[in-house]
Amino acid sequence: MDLIVKQKFETYPEHISILLGKIRDLILVVAKQDGITDLTETLKWGEPSYVSKIGSTIRFDWKDKYPDQYCVYFNCKTLLVETFKEIYGDIFTYEGNRSIVFKVDQNIPVKELAHCISMSLRYKEIKHLNLLGA
Repeated sequence: MDLIVKQKFETYPEHISILLGKIRDLILVVAKQDGITDLTETLKWGEPSYVSKIGSTIRFDWKDKYPDQYCVYFNCKTLLVETFKEIYGDIFTYEGNRSIVFKVDQNIPVKELAHCISMSLRYKEIKHLNLLGA
């Protein structure tokens, strides 16, 4: 884990750190499955962020202001969240065209989220495809 990302994880309450660690692990697994070897882990806007040369940045975070939820953020200038809504409908809760919102006590639909992560990590290669090739 990148040192500054590790330090960020240390600022979260323990149960949140565990939840966000699962999101991080899923991003890393999906990148490996997709053959993405250039994944960069860093902080952007103070949030753990993951980007590949062929993709669009994925970020996630938890805020004191909303203690019962955390979000996975996608670039709002892409078709990603719009596509997720079309494919997955109400499986997820969305915030505009920029994020998927999870309650801290909900089960994550891992298969569906992994697909969303995959589309984001490969976005530059699939952005011209109908429904991003889904």
